Amino acid sequence: MEEIQLPHIAILPSPGMGHLIPLAELARQLVLHHNFSVTFINLSMDTHSQAQDHILSSLPKTVNTVSLPPVSSHDFPNSIVAHISLTITRSLSSLSNLLQSLKSTTRLVALVVDLFGTETFDLAREIKVPPFIFFTASSMALCHILNLPKLDVRDLPQLLKFPGCIPIHTNDLPDAIKHPQGEDYKWTIRHGKRYKEATGILINSFLELEPETIKALKEELDNPTIYPVGPVIRTGSTGWDNESEGLKWLNEQPRDSVLFISFGSGGTLSLEQLNELALGLEMSEQRFLWVVRSPGKVKNAMFLTAQSVEDPFEYLPKGFLDRTKGLGLVVSSWAPQLQVLSHNSTGGFLSHCGWNSTIESITHGVPLIAWPLYAEQKMNAVMLVEDMKVAKRPRASETGVVGREEIARLVKGLIEGEEGKELRKKVQSFGKSAARALAEGGSSYKSLSEVVCQWKSL
Repeated sequence: MEEIQLPHIAILPSPGMGHLIPLAELARQLVLHHNFSVTFINLSMDTHSQAQDHILSSLPKTVNTVSLPPVSSHDFPNSIVAHISLTITRSLSSLSNLLQSLKSTTRLVALVVDLFGTETFDLAREIKVPPFIFFTASSMALCHILNLPKLDVRDLPQLLKFPGCIPIHTNDLPDAIKHPQGEDYKWTIRHGKRYKEATGILINSFLELEPETIKALKEELDNPTIYPVGPVIRTGSTGWDNESEGLKWLNEQPRDSVLFISFGSGGTLSLEQLNELALGLEMSEQRFLWVVRSPGKVKNAMFLTAQSVEDPFEYLPKGFLDRTKGLGLVVSSWAPQLQVLSHNSTGGFLSHCGWNSTIESITHGVPLIAWPLYAEQKMNAVMLVEDMKVAKRPRASETGVVGREEIARLVKGLIEGEEGKELRKKVQSFGKSAARALAEGGSSYKSLSEVVCQWKSL
């Protein structure tokens, strides 16, 4: 008898850990739970990332990982969206060869890219393979990108309101949207216009988290079909073992008593802000676990290569580590975020509000202090604070620095205040909704099943 080929999916994340992680998890789920074969396509960068290598090596052995040849980026503009988009554009020739090979050797039924992968659509159409987008940000961010071409960004209202979305002050829009002459704006517009060429858009969110926005998107778009399939978050990721200092320390702390502080894989603070944060944590007299990095300009995770050779502890206020010993634990550069968020001693998360971190915190029922740095993180912060009401956001001074008194006030209120209890109750309710959405018969389960059935029918 002729062997029946499994349906095959090609998955292409654009550069950046925020894109790589959820698409890698989607690949894992398709292989382990839905009987697909997958080719996971890695775009090589000029730089080398140990974190990227770890994600790729953790994929199931049955996932075929292919790295495309690196492209020259010496003439790329110094802007995030343009850099990502041009990396994909210059990889199209090698991608075309790979897709044609997959088409001839596998039962290739779909190409899945993320929000910056629309330049691949023509290649997919040429070989008669439907392109899908896995949108790795919120439904609100998708709504904004789709509506952006309708706006005159030179004359934006102070509050921007789209159907199904909470109003956003212009100060909280991504920089790419606020500067219409920049390369990032032009590429964002280009991608947004091409979204409607996709056969479907999977969103890493769930109906119960953004009901009005998802409803508005479905009403606005006849094509492509919208599939909220989230939360798609890491599983089985490497953590601290039982003998590690971090896990031992967490195990010794009371329930809901520890504030976890991390600014993602690419976030850094200025030296002044780093010092104010340290002194604010000390003033709060609350337990904390802080992933600290050397100060510098805010970077996007796609440009983060290896951890700084500098010792970040050298930049902390003199005597801080001694004065907070026992009360807090400071670790350099990295901590296993999911392990920390799922630990019963963790009672809050001071976060940069990247979407992966946001839904990981919500899924584990941990309230937030929203401290956005770049990209769409300010929009996420507004949604968390004003719409979902699971976070508080610090007020910065006129110089843009958040002072130690403000930090201490928020931290103390989140961990031991009545307001913190209300935030925790609300976010734990969302966490239960996330579990129901993913369970058999839940909203996200049904959405992903719909996509899977469509792919298997091809």
